[in-house]
Amino acid sequence: MHTGSLAKTKWIIDTAHSNISFTVKHLMITNVKGAFKIFDASIYTTGKDFTTTQVDLWIDAASIDTGDEKRDEHLRSADFFDVNNFKQIAFSTSSIEKPDKHGNHEMWGELTMKGITKLIKLNVQFGGIAQDPWGKERAGFTITAILSRADWGLVWNKTVEAGGLLVSDEVRISCEAELFNAHAADSVMELDASTESTTVF
Repeated sequence: MHTGSLAKTKWIIDTAHSNISFTVKHLMITNVKGAFKIFDASIYTTGKDFTTTQVDLWIDAASIDTGDEKRDEHLRSADFFDVNNFKQIAFSTSSIEKPDKHGNHEMWGELTMKGITKLIKLNVQFGGIAQDPWGKERAGFTITAILSRADWGLVWNKTVEAGGLLVSDEVRISCEAELFNAHAADSVMELDASTESTTVF
């Protein structure tokens, strides 16, 4: 089917079922994990064809959370994200490749941090489309990438006694994204408003 004649579909991130997390090596022997707690995006597809996805994502850089407040404050400082001067991290898609035989896509786009914009590749696994018990149409994705933090000026480090580095340059990104169809959500809004539910999963 020719998708050019299809209307645009707006998708909204369900932040209760989505996350943006990362992993770096500490002393090159263990992994330190963290996440950004505040994020949102403008997401549109042509019809429901996710190879046409247009994403404009923003992340509140100050919402970084590694489970240790002292480390988080250091990450917010000028040594790393410099959140006083660069409040947001942004990503905008440029293209999405057709899926391989395993259903994996390559998504290309521009990632901006600390005022520096670089073209990056994300690996996207499409989980499918389903309806929840309240009639909302949802789509799920697993997204991964490997980035060099030095590409965005995040170069702070320390040399340890054995000659290695305290923190790896390589950062592994892992995200889960659950979206719901904004138009389909509007059609069940009245039902949701009149139905009391305690389900939170």
